[in-house]
This record gives sequence, structure tokens and C-alpha cells, in this order.
Amino acid sequence: MKRKQQLRECVLHCFSDEPCEKPLELQNLSHREWTGLLHWLDVSGLALYFLDRIKELQLQTLLPPKVLTRLEQNLHDNHERTQGMIVESVAIQQQFQKANLSYATLKGFSLTPHSVPKPELRHQFDLDYLIAPRSASRARKVLEDRGYRLYAISGRSWEFKRDESPGHIRNFYKNLPCRSVELHLEAERPGHQSLLERVEIRELHGIAMPVLSPVDLFIGQGLHAYKHICSEFSRTSHLLEFRRHVLSRRGDVAFWKDVQSRAEQDPQTSVGLGIVTLLITNIMGDFAPEALTDWTVRRLPPLLRLWVNLYGRQIVFGDTPGSKLYLVLQKTLESEGLRQDRSVRQGLLPSRLPSLVVRASANETLRIKISRYHLQTRFVLSRSRFHVVEGLRYVRESYRWRQHVSRVSG
Repeated sequence: MKRKQQLRECVLHCFSDEPCEKPLELQNLSHREWTGLLHWLDVSGLALYFLDRIKELQLQTLLPPKVLTRLEQNLHDNHERTQGMIVESVAIQQQFQKANLSYATLKGFSLTPHSVPKPELRHQFDLDYLIAPRSASRARKVLEDRGYRLYAISGRSWEFKRDESPGHIRNFYKNLPCRSVELHLEAERPGHQSLLERVEIRELHGIAMPVLSPVDLFIGQGLHAYKHICSEFSRTSHLLEFRRHVLSRRGDVAFWKDVQSRAEQDPQTSVGLGIVTLLITNIMGDFAPEALTDWTVRRLPPLLRLWVNLYGRQIVFGDTPGSKLYLVLQKTLESEGLRQDRSVRQGLLPSRLPSLVVRASANETLRIKISRYHLQTRFVLSRSRFHVVEGLRYVRESYRWRQHVSRVSG
């Protein structure tokens, strides 16, 4: 492994049940190595979890004073940011409930305490809600009345933004006015009970908040991690949070029976949970009970296990903006009869330009307009370079993959 990947693996081993000597390898890193590692910790979503774990292990002396100070400041800023998002979420949900909408909170705050010990340790980009199709138009009006505007529609997801501004890494944890909300319209499946019919009401942050049932929450979290593995870049924090959720339920036999009963209704769900579980196991060691692995990991087709073994570490410890190695996985999934949302060709050669980073606003000045165009141009060039470089890498890896497959088949 490259040096930077070795350091990232040291970080992840801090979260193992027995960290052993791995974290000690973080001693005596150069300033350049710490700069690179801190950037990865930010984009992977692990920075604040890492700080909390280092304190728990009483290993603060491993960190240079400037690094420790920087992480402490990030934690302080993210605490304020989280509180701001909580206030906004409560205000939105009060309006949802006043309008008698059928909805549930997704991800985010609903992951506490099983996956996230303290909300301020999680870096959250937006607020997500599952909405019944019949409530979608009224939910949109609630958001627009609060100053949001519809930014993009992707499948059944509606993205709204308010006070949008160009993101910058130095403001990553800041409590800025910009807010983002996603409404996920629930798919209507005849003959299947709606997720919204199984919601639970939990008292969170001073409001009776509808959240997914424990089984639906777990499956949704696992499939969210799987979705990101099947994309260009996967945040490592999703895997850590899923691992914590599994460990918190490890001895709950009835829970795992319910999960299996619900998941086995869809082959994609069993495969997705199996890939996520195997990937975490390969990197951090055994953690999942047999009640989960028996019908997920152990039933994975050989080629899917091979992909995890060959490319798993590159996915977990990779840099932004990621890679196209997921297309190898996608082709393998298709060969196993698992339909994907878009073709490999679409992932390899996009048919349209990237979406706007920042949309035009009313009465914007010439200076802001020029800045916005400059930012968009840089983004388009960056994405073009990514598609060229990673496209060529995909061609090379496809050839290597076929060689591996032929050896396995032979």
C-alpha cells in the first residue's frame, strides 16, 4: 500500500475493539503527511470521530499541538453547526406536522445513539426527509415559504437550497446560513407495506419526531453505504457508523430475524448488506454476528467477493473525487442479474455537463456573477479531467479484472 493509505488504515484501526500498536504509527509524521491526513479525515467524515476516539484512548500526545488545536476548533464549530441544523430541522418539521404531512426523518439525527454517539461528531451536509407522494407538493410549499428553492430533481429525490454559496474546505464545519434539504418521495410498491406506515415516534431535540422503524433504519443505513460504494467516492464514516450500529445490536437475535425477513424480499438488499459487511470485516476485522453474515456475506457470489478483496481498500482509503472502479462492480452485479439504475456507458461517458455549483440569484452583482462563472468553469474542467483519467484507469482495470475472472472461472 502507498504510504498515505497505510496512515489512513492506522486511523481506522483506532476504532477497532483492540487498537493494538497501529495508532502509534501516527507518531512523528511530517507536516506534509499531517496536512494530507487531515484533509482525508475531513472529506471522509472521520475527523471528529477520530478526535473523540483519541481522547477515549488517552492518546492525545500522538497528535502535534497544532493538529490537536485544529481538531478541537473543528469540533467546536461543528457543535454550533449541528445545533443550527437541529433548530432548522425542528422548525421544518413543525410546519410539516402542522400541515399534517406524511413524512419521516432520514439518516442524520435518527442515527443517534446506535450509530452516532453524539450528534456533533457527525458532519452532516443536509436534512433528509422521506415524504409520501401525496404530501410532496405541500412539503415543497413549506420549504419555499422558508426561503428554499428547488435546486435539482434526481429520480425521486428533490434537492432544495437556501442562501447557497460556494463551499470551501476552510468553512467545512462552520455554521453558515446556507442550508440544504432533500425530499425523498417514497416509491409506491403494490402489495408491500409502506415504510411510512411503520414509522416510530421518538422524542428528539424537543419534538416528537417520526423516524423509520429500527429494522427499516438499519437496512436503509446499510443500503446508503452500499449506494456510495457503488459510486465514485464513498465516505469512510458511513462504514464506521454502520459497524457501530451492528455492534450495538449484536446480541439481539429477534432484531436480526426481523432484518433477514425484511431484507430477503429483495435480492439487492441482501447483496448490498453483504458487500458492506465484508468490506468492513476485511479492513477492521470480524464484527458482525452470524445472524447477519450467514445470509449476506456467506451467500455473496464469488466474483462479488473477489471485487471486495481486490478493490475494497482503494475504495475505503481513496482520495476525492474518487474513481470509476465501481463500474467494475456494477458490471459484475449486472452479470449476477441485479439491475442497476444506469448503465456502465453512462457512468463512463456522461451525456451532459455537470450541474451548477451555485445558481444565479436575484440582483446579483457583476463581481458575484463573474466569480460564479469562474467557479463553474473550474468545476467543469476538474470533472472533465476526472472522467478522462479515471476512464483510462477503468479500461486498464477492466482488462485486469477479466484476467482475474478467467483464473477464478478456470
